[in-house]
Amino acid sequence: MKTIDQVLQEKEGGLYYGNRILLPFEVHILKAIIENDIITDFSASSDDAEYTIYDDFTEIYFYNYKDVSSDVTKYETIKLIIVEEDKYLFNTKNHRKIALHVQEKHHLKIEELGDDIILID
Repeated sequence: MKTIDQVLQEKEGGLYYGNRILLPFEVHILKAIIENDIITDFSASSDDAEYTIYDDFTEIYFYNYKDVSSDVTKYETIKLIIVEEDKYLFNTKNHRKIALHVQEKHHLKIEELGDDIILID
């Protein structure tokens, strides 16, 4: 299993296929921001999104988006607040902000956002 730090250091990216996103690490997702949508419910009954943690990766489905490559332009990003699976969720120091940049051929560039970036609460 790779950590977020390893993926960022190695400049490894994620993948997307339609409304499905694959991240190369195991994380809990607390919040997602796509365009003007703020998603905080990732339960199985959610109409917005759902995620599953597998060995070595996390899979996210954004149900309100047919294809992230056409819905998220190269000038926009998908922003996530995440916590690695083995970290204590209730310690806010373990919360990480990342941005996913949609690129060609189903690739996502992953970058960490600085503390100066405020994601709407």
